[in-house]
Amino acid sequence: MAGHSKWANIKRREDAHAAMRCRGAADAPGAGLERVRYEGYGPGGAAVMVECVTTDRMRVGAEVRRVFVQHGGRLGADGSVSYLFNVVGLLTYPPGTDEERLMRAALEAGAEDVVPSADTSVEVLADPLEFATVRAVLTHHGFAPATAEVTRRAATALELSGDDGEAMVHLLEALEGLQDAREVYSNVEISDEVLARFGRQKLAELAEASGDDSSDGCLNSPWPLTIART
Repeated sequence: MAGHSKWANIKRREDAHAAMRCRGAADAPGAGLERVRYEGYGPGGAAVMVECVTTDRMRVGAEVRRVFVQHGGRLGADGSVSYLFNVVGLLTYPPGTDEERLMRAALEAGAEDVVPSADTSVEVLADPLEFATVRAVLTHHGFAPATAEVTRRAATALELSGDDGEAMVHLLEALEGLQDAREVYSNVEISDEVLARFGRQKLAELAEASGDDSSDGCLNSPWPLTIART
C-alpha cells in the first residue's frame, strides 16, 4: 500500500502524551466524554483528520477551526477526507532488519504487505482483524516490532516542500498540541529540506530556552531526521 505519510515516521513522540491522557479518561465509565472527528485541508491541499475526546464539543470544534485557519488550512465536511485513509495494522522495524527473512515470516503469518524504506527500515501491514495474530507470530520468530498499532494510513500521498511544507508542519504541531486531541492523521509527505530546516529551528529554540548557544545539539533533537521513505 503506497502513500504512508512521512509525518507518521518522524512522529510517535509528544503525540503519545495526548493519546495516553485521553485514552485513560475515555475508558472511565460515566466520564461524560465524547469522541469527535474533524476533517479538513492543510496548506497545499493536504488531507488532515483530527480525532478528539472531549466533554465540550463546541469548545474543541472552535479550537480545531482556529488552528486550521491560523496555519493556512480549512475545515471540511464530514467524510471530506476520511475516504482517503484505510484502517490498518502497522508494525515497524528499525534500519538493519533482515528484510528478506522478515518478509517471509510476515507473509507466512498472514500480513498483507511488507514495505521496505530507503533507510532499510521496514513496515509490515496487516488486516486489523489479523493484527494481533501477525504480531504474535512475528515476535515468536524473533521479529518483535519496534512499534505496533492499529492506525489509519493514507492510500495516496501528497508531497509538500517550501513554504507549504513548513506551514503544514506547524499546522500538525498545533493540532497535536490541543488539549483534547487524541490522534492526528495526514496524507502529507514533508520534504527532507523542510524537516531539516524545522529540526534546526527546534534545536535553536531549545538552545535559547536553556541558555545554551552551542550549535552541537543534534543528538538531543526532538525531531529525528532519518525518515522512512515510501
